Amino acid sequence: MACQFIMPQRIFMGEGALAMSSPALQNLGSKALIVTDQVMVQLGNVRILTDILDEIKVNYAVYQDITGEPTDRMIERGLSVYREEECDFLIAVGGGSPIDSMKAVGALAGNGGKISDYMGREIKGATPPMVAIPTTAGTGSEATQFTIITDTEKNVKMLLKGGVLMPDIAIADPVFTMTAPPKITAATGLDALTHAVEAYTSRKANPLSDLYAVSAVKRIFKSLPACFHDGTDKKAREEMSLAAFEAGVSFNNSSVTVVHGMSRPIGALFHVAHGISNAMLLEACLSYVMDGAYCRFADLGRAIGAAEDGDSDREAAEKFLGQVVDLCKELEIPTLSEYGIDKDEFFRVMDKMADDALESGSPSNTRKELEKGDILKIYSSLWNENA
Repeated sequence: MACQFIMPQRIFMGEGALAMSSPALQNLGSKALIVTDQVMVQLGNVRILTDILDEIKVNYAVYQDITGEPTDRMIERGLSVYREEECDFLIAVGGGSPIDSMKAVGALAGNGGKISDYMGREIKGATPPMVAIPTTAGTGSEATQFTIITDTEKNVKMLLKGGVLMPDIAIADPVFTMTAPPKITAATGLDALTHAVEAYTSRKANPLSDLYAVSAVKRIFKSLPACFHDGTDKKAREEMSLAAFEAGVSFNNSSVTVVHGMSRPIGALFHVAHGISNAMLLEACLSYVMDGAYCRFADLGRAIGAAEDGDSDREAAEKFLGQVVDLCKELEIPTLSEYGIDKDEFFRVMDKMADDALESGSPSNTRKELEKGDILKIYSSLWNENA
């Protein structure tokens, strides 16, 4: 079966990647809007970029009001700054939230309307040139045609897509990830793992996405614990930057599945960071759907050395799941109750969450057929484990 495979037009990877990219940045436009957050400003990461822009004589304005996961209101304010400052291209510096916000601002700058207008339909109109500079190793947003923005009126995380949302340039310089604290390192790293595992086990997987997915899984199991325990481990940080990019490329060209579908409603209604909500769901979701694709999960178990030659596919798959569970424990991922979510409130909105999860389309990419009742069972099981 034929497949299409898309990536950023230009990729700068490894230590010194930002400096190497300066000639490319110089040719994108006359004034950039830098989309970021206040932490990136305080840490000096934005200054590293602006020093280079000053050197190559490219003007810029800074929009630093991305707080938490992006909402439609943040996008509207960013668009206003873009227009008022007469910018003609965009650069995002930060984790997935600034990069997703940049994409949404770009979509509206080129196509008009409100960001909620694009829910459920592909964004096709031209956007300004966009540059993504990730400062965490996890979301892979620098390599995808997706953005996730919360609709504050409907209290829903919108998954928006379109080939035009793919950044023109991705700059994955691990120097920016060195400042990520252990909890952020864990959350974003497990987000990358979820991307890669779901991409490999998706109905839409293809030979090219498989290559990137398996490579990402292997790197993450080797390097994420090292980054978590020692944030100054430069080699591990570089490996995780590469793994996050690989995972982003893989799911961009195949899809995510049930974990992401079910995590977005938790994030929207209970304000749980995306990587953490994914990690909370990994054991429950993967154990429920594994019997629909034992061979695919078994491949991953063998790839990371968890399974032995004589193991059946089911045994190898279950050993892989065991390694995922152990990794989440090592990285101190909380349960729903440990995070502070109220059980009664969770069950009160669970029906809405199941509907929102299915409406996103992600669960339908799972190789095991899933209906609303299955989603509700998985949500309920999260509390059985916590009891």
